[in-house]
Amino acid sequence: MSKIEELAHAVEIGKSKLVPGLVQEALDEGNAPIDILNKGMIDAMAIVGDKFKRNEIFVPEMLIAAKAMKKGVEVLKPYLAGDNASKVGKMAMGTVAGDLHDIGKNLVIMMIESTGYEVVDLGIDVPVEKFLEAANDPEITVIGVSALLTTTMPAMQETVAALNKHPRRSEFKIMVGGAPITQAFANEIGADVYTEDAASAGQAAKALAAK
Repeated sequence: MSKIEELAHAVEIGKSKLVPGLVQEALDEGNAPIDILNKGMIDAMAIVGDKFKRNEIFVPEMLIAAKAMKKGVEVLKPYLAGDNASKVGKMAMGTVAGDLHDIGKNLVIMMIESTGYEVVDLGIDVPVEKFLEAANDPEITVIGVSALLTTTMPAMQETVAALNKHPRRSEFKIMVGGAPITQAFANEIGADVYTEDAASAGQAAKALAAK
């Protein structure tokens, strides 16, 4: 088993203590930092995401894997710094007003950071004004809006409507998600991208960056 395969397995099963050492060993072996990131960690999290979709694992296991990956990314960051692959864009992400859920949002942030985005965490119970303020940042290319309750879906609608009127609207994409959200609802409120879970959010962010 190569060091990258060992690393991928450690990330997948959430061995946080082993991951930094394996990243370093993979670097010492002469593997390219971007390969370590993609094959050793992002691919592993894609497997975790698939297992989560199939109900083979649940949120706690997914969080543990994401934390393990985060430890690996910390070791890798300095080696990626000189590489444009390290930062592909900047995203702001928050849970709408009235909604206090942050596990889903935090998972999505970890997955999106893993694809090379810098993510500004706006937090939970975020008023529309705070989303609009984030949209003023000329570096922001994606704004993530999360709602985990059916009762906070109107707040998501209000937030997206306000963002759609923002002067910079042509320069950023609006990504929405959360348990009660559907593709139909995302279309109805005028969001650009809907993702059903954290793994899909990471893939969608990556696809947006490629464009």
